[in-house]
Amino acid sequence: MRSKSNVGLFLLYLLAAALVVYSVSLVILSNFNMGNLMVWLLTACVVGYAVFRRPLHAWFSHGTGRVVFWVLAAMAAIYLAVIAFVSVSGYTNPPTGNEQVVLVLGAGLHKDKPSKLLQYRLNKAYEFAAAHPDTLVITSGGQGRDEWCPEGDAMRDYLIAKGLEPARVISEGRSTSTEENFAFSLAILRQHGYDETTPIVYVSNAFHCYRAGKYAAMAGFTNATELAAGTPLRSVLPCYLREALALLYYWVFKTSVTGPMHTMVGLLDMNKKFFYK
Repeated sequence: MRSKSNVGLFLLYLLAAALVVYSVSLVILSNFNMGNLMVWLLTACVVGYAVFRRPLHAWFSHGTGRVVFWVLAAMAAIYLAVIAFVSVSGYTNPPTGNEQVVLVLGAGLHKDKPSKLLQYRLNKAYEFAAAHPDTLVITSGGQGRDEWCPEGDAMRDYLIAKGLEPARVISEGRSTSTEENFAFSLAILRQHGYDETTPIVYVSNAFHCYRAGKYAAMAGFTNATELAAGTPLRSVLPCYLREALALLYYWVFKTSVTGPMHTMVGLLDMNKKFFYK
C-alpha cells in the first residue's frame, strides 16, 4: 500500500514539475492570452495541491470542505467532458468536394508572419485549394495589437508564396472575432457574385471547428462544411483548455462579443505589456 502511495506521490510531483517547465516556456515563447492564463492557473492548482495535500485532504474530508470538494469535482468532470467533446467535434462535418469558396480563419501573427497555429490552417487550406482549382479563397483576420499588418493580408501572402494564383485569393482584414470573420467575408462574397447559399468550407484548427460552424450559421451561411487542421504540440493544452471555456461561454451567451468575458478579454489584452514589459 505504501509503495502505491509513493508511486502516486512521485507522479504528482512529476506532473507539477512538468507543468512548471511548460508554463515557463509559455511565458518565454508565447504572447499573453486566455489559454496561457488557464495553463498557469492549472499549474498553480497542481503545485498547490502537491505542497499542501495533507491539510487539503483533512479539510475536504468533512463539513464545508466536503461540499466544496464535490462541487469542484462536478465542475472538473463537466469541464473534462467538454474538452472531450471539443476533441472530436471538429471532424463531424467534412467537406464534400463541391465547395466553391475556401474561407481561412485567422489565428494570430508574429509581427507580419503567420503563427505556427495559423500555418497549420493555411497549409490545410492550400492542400484543399490546390486540389480544387476552381475555388475562391478568402483569408480572414484583422490586425492585432502586436501585429504589423492585418492577418488576412499576411495569410494571403503566405498562400500566394506557396503557389496559389493571386487572383484566387482575397484578403479580409477588418475582423476581430470569428463572428466577424464570417460576416465580413460574406459581404466580400456578395461583391463577387456569391451569397449565403454558396457552398463554402471554412478552415480552422480542429478544436475550433464546432464553434466556428455555429458562427457561420449565425452569419447566414446555409451550406458550410469544415476542414479541420491539426494543432502544434506546444499549443494543444492552452488551446483546448481555452476552447472548452469558450464553448461553455457560447452555450450561455451565443456569442463572444457580449457578456462579461468580452470585457475580461479586453482587460487582459490591455494588460499584455504589464506581463511582458
